[in-house]
Amino acid sequence: MSRVSVKRSSLVLLGLFVAIAALVTEASVIALLIAALVVGVLFKIGFAVLGGLARPLPEPPPPGELRKVKILYRCSICGTEVRMTAANDQMPEPPRHCQDEMDLVTPVDDL
Repeated sequence: MSRVSVKRSSLVLLGLFVAIAALVTEASVIALLIAALVVGVLFKIGFAVLGGLARPLPEPPPPGELRKVKILYRCSICGTEVRMTAANDQMPEPPRHCQDEMDLVTPVDDL
């Protein structure tokens, strides 16, 4: 299990917030401390989510390297179905079966 690290400046700001809020309001120190901790956790989670969304997409693999795909083809003559899971291109050439190219079954929107 990983240990949570807290900066000293965060603890100082938390203490200042609780001290000022206790002087200004009539709330208990424990309630203010819990509220400050909840706000800190929410900020930490929010920044983590935003940081995850801000990362750029990875570069596509170089040509010739296999990519993960999920494409389903069906032979129009005998009805054999083939599911392609790896290909050298995002939209590879359809495989051949019964001396003819197989038909694409996967909707184009899913590619």
